[in-house]
Amino acid sequence: MKIREIKVKSLIVKSNLSESDYVINPYVGCQHDCIYCYARFMKRFTGHTEAWGKFVDIKINAPDLIPKKTNKFKNKSITIGSVCDPYQPIERKYKLTRKILEKLTPFQSHLDLITKSDLVVRDIDMFKQFMDCIIAISLSILDENLRKQLEPCSSSAEARINALKKLHNAGIQTALFVSPIFPYLTDWRKVIEKTKDFVDEYWFENLNLYSSIKNNVYEFLKKNEPKLIEKYKEIYSIKNIKNNYWEIEEKKIKDFCKQKKINFRIYFHHKRKY
Repeated sequence: MKIREIKVKSLIVKSNLSESDYVINPYVGCQHDCIYCYARFMKRFTGHTEAWGKFVDIKINAPDLIPKKTNKFKNKSITIGSVCDPYQPIERKYKLTRKILEKLTPFQSHLDLITKSDLVVRDIDMFKQFMDCIIAISLSILDENLRKQLEPCSSSAEARINALKKLHNAGIQTALFVSPIFPYLTDWRKVIEKTKDFVDEYWFENLNLYSSIKNNVYEFLKKNEPKLIEKYKEIYSIKNIKNNYWEIEEKKIKDFCKQKKINFRIYFHHKRKY
């Protein structure tokens, strides 16, 4: 793992996300090394020759880039962690995310934070200082053997579930981001049943089989679930326009959540790019 400290010129960036005005990413790269990570496109902006997941750039001056006084972000939403995990292991040493939170509290913007690390509970005291915030933890695979292969350096499923409990018990609004949903592998119903008592909202996103991760996913299936390879090819074939797997799955999720009176958001990608 190559770790280097860098200085950047800007930190709070205009967002391309539909439900956020601005994004903050304290790091470039991620130690979690998830084989399905969509953010690996960021590598081309870094000058790194290492594989994605094998380097992290520390934006060492990040907290200093947040202005002390401004009305620019009043009544705006800020998402932390759109292309990196703000609580990846290196955060234990640098505490950039915590320092950023400290600088953001005077703005009282709406805060969304997304992570798959139980380190997030360290900053419960900071989250309590925001009048409007929601902390989302992503989790889509409960089987630890499979999860370790998909997300080698991330927190266990049990640790994430316990983190959600602690956040909820502390009065912090919580979301569970069921992402990415792997066809025939992600049991989203079981995820909901295990966590529904301490999750305020569920977000769902399907596996987007970008060309940059396609080989990784098929190698994973070849090793663990070879019988699913042909099914995945059918789902993601650009030629098989009749396949409506994701439309059916989305309807199942909506029907289930409505029946159980569960708050949810759908972030499915239906456009075929594969």
